[in-house]
Amino acid sequence: MTTPASLLDADVPRPVLDVIARLRELGHAAYLVGGCVRDSLRGVHPKDFDVATSALPEEVQRAFRKVIPTGIQHGTVTVLAGSTHVEVTTFRSEGDYHDGRRPSAVSFEKDIVKDLSRRDFTMNAMAWNPVGHELVDPFGGQEDLKARLVRCVGSAIERFSEDGLRPLRAVRFAAVLDFTLDPDTQAAIPATLPVFRKVAHERVREEFVKLLLSKRASFGLELLADTGLLDVFLPELARADAEAARLARTAAASAPADVEIRLAALLADLVEPQGAEEIGVRLKFPTKVIERVRLLVGLARLEAHVGDPDPSLRRLLAKAGLANIEALTAVARARVQARSPERLAEVEVLIGRLLALAASKPPLTSKDLALNGGAIMAALGVGPSPIVGEATRFLVEQVLDEPSLNAPEKLKELLGSWMKARGS
Repeated sequence: MTTPASLLDADVPRPVLDVIARLRELGHAAYLVGGCVRDSLRGVHPKDFDVATSALPEEVQRAFRKVIPTGIQHGTVTVLAGSTHVEVTTFRSEGDYHDGRRPSAVSFEKDIVKDLSRRDFTMNAMAWNPVGHELVDPFGGQEDLKARLVRCVGSAIERFSEDGLRPLRAVRFAAVLDFTLDPDTQAAIPATLPVFRKVAHERVREEFVKLLLSKRASFGLELLADTGLLDVFLPELARADAEAARLARTAAASAPADVEIRLAALLADLVEPQGAEEIGVRLKFPTKVIERVRLLVGLARLEAHVGDPDPSLRRLLAKAGLANIEALTAVARARVQARSPERLAEVEVLIGRLLALAASKPPLTSKDLALNGGAIMAALGVGPSPIVGEATRFLVEQVLDEPSLNAPEKLKELLGSWMKARGS
């Protein structure tokens, strides 16, 4: 098949070309496969370049001076070409899938078409020889790319039954690439949900995050709900009433493309902070991400603080932490734009006040006090004891009300008055 102009213009790294050329010099077939061919056809520079070959793993190892047997049992060898790592995998066919994730056996093949036939979607089932300018496209991947269509190779039921993650990948590709799902491909998803349920939550999270950060996040989330996938890993959204779900999707999609901000915008009006934490744990997010999303969900309703005096806003800053103010205001803005656009102007005024207060760097915590623990003990004439903690909290409350009080002598005066009031 003639190579399209977009492939001829693709910038394939020299080490990758050298690996393909070397394998072909030795009489082996060798192609670029998968996402790099898809992206090159779309005029997008690929993130990585995978090579498939008819050479057996041991033949690949003999062909190059430096190799790493990365997944040699599945036919994969990494060739070290200078500072570039080139992943080379032998053409293969696969046995039955028993766990919805991995084939029970792998057989090495000499035919590139057999190798491509095991792949998930037609746009990922093309092979390209950039040395001889040959494109192999046995399943219509080019046409589906032109039609902006995600379509399974062969039977969608079979492809989704083999690997339970594929239905989620189909929806993710549709959202990220601004494609639609082939009707037969979409129709096969509900029937294969039992296989999807077997997929590790870490793998689900990775695909979900890519979808959530895409430009068509709202479309992707709606498609997840329509196919039943969402109910498996995020029932809080899937089972919300239609309007609440729509508003949550809209808020998430309009927020900045940051995983913590979009996840918080999605969940803020669906769950309490504890619920947000449970979702984060379920999807195996890192602890820091879970903690930040929980915080943002808990404080997201900034519209409730319109008209609050400065001391109240400083207490809000103290709860959020200055490092989280930008994220918090982004979540609040996205929510209000989706739910109450008529209130956006007053919320923007509030955000301006918060940012101005934050820029003034007021004392918000005990660490910001002009007296440290030792100085507080000296002023009280006590050693380490619970009263020191009480006194510290008292001082923090005072400076939150009036930041100008945060000076050593003024704080000592406040402590003296506080002790007298306690009768100490």
